[in-house]
Amino acid sequence: MSCTGATGSLSSGVGVTGAYTGNSFVLRATIISFTVVACYNAVELVLLIFATFKQYRGLYFWSLLVASCGVIPHSLGFLFKYFQVISDDFISVAIIVVGWYCMVTGQSFVLYSRLHLVLRDRRTLKAIRWMIIIDAVIFHVPTTVLVFGSNGTISRQTFVSGYNIMEKIQMTGFCIQELIISGIYLWETRNILRTSKNRQTRKIMYQLLFINVAIIPMDLGLVGLEYASLYILETSIKGLIYSIKLKLEFAILGKLVQFVNQAASVEASSVSEFVSVSQSRPSQPHATCTCQARSLSMPARLDHDDIVGWKSEKAEARNQDSHLERRNIGKTEGQHGERTRDDDDIENMMRRYSVI
Repeated sequence: MSCTGATGSLSSGVGVTGAYTGNSFVLRATIISFTVVACYNAVELVLLIFATFKQYRGLYFWSLLVASCGVIPHSLGFLFKYFQVISDDFISVAIIVVGWYCMVTGQSFVLYSRLHLVLRDRRTLKAIRWMIIIDAVIFHVPTTVLVFGSNGTISRQTFVSGYNIMEKIQMTGFCIQELIISGIYLWETRNILRTSKNRQTRKIMYQLLFINVAIIPMDLGLVGLEYASLYILETSIKGLIYSIKLKLEFAILGKLVQFVNQAASVEASSVSEFVSVSQSRPSQPHATCTCQARSLSMPARLDHDDIVGWKSEKAEARNQDSHLERRNIGKTEGQHGERTRDDDDIENMMRRYSVI
């Protein structure tokens, strides 16, 4: 069954089964434009990912990379199918399905992987992970069977009818899944904003909050196009929407890296300021302790008791120096802004994901 008209070609039952044979120049230009921009965004993301991550490992890295790469076959597959670049529809459909798996479920794993930043409840995290896996099975597999059957020669109309229903179900299911993950992220971010005293942390969290809010209308818009039976328009814009969402995710990554680098520079400046203060004030207790530690050199001949006493005295002097150093650094950090548990959690997550 081929697409025979500019209007009729937008319905899901027709769009999934053949090429676009209408005469609408606007629709043709729209399909090509969305595909080109989506592929450009995906290629740019892949290059930025490899340039940003220090080590190529971790769930955040792989989910972001797989989802970005998935945009390309998904978008090109529909372009090949609608314009019959590849005459065999099964090849085009296979390319589409591979890209769809990587792009949609990959995006959900991207959302899940950075949820560790704000959520510490392991039970909730485990439940979300299983939700993504189960949804991938119950939505991807039936839809794949129906889309291949719709492009076959046996009981095609039956498969098309089933696909029309399943396509709306899977679109709604994946949308709800991403809304759940984003909703939890927004709720936990709100709690951090209520408790955090660090202005830089609050600024970063507000930016992450706004980015997550911006993602939600995109998902709802795709579902709206599907329920309006604007199938070609929905599939053409889908790759572009996901590439934009992934670029917003990369913007979140950039903000987190910037935050960690700023926190590290503040800490380094605090240490250097303490060192300069301690060196310019020899009358301070720290200087006295240091001198005592230096004077505790081991004599040429010592018995066992002397050695034990010398070691304990030297350890005590080191402990006094270390305690005074931490106290001075803490005072200096208080002048630059408190380093909270949220700051440490952000830095630990970035190190875990091999970004810094």
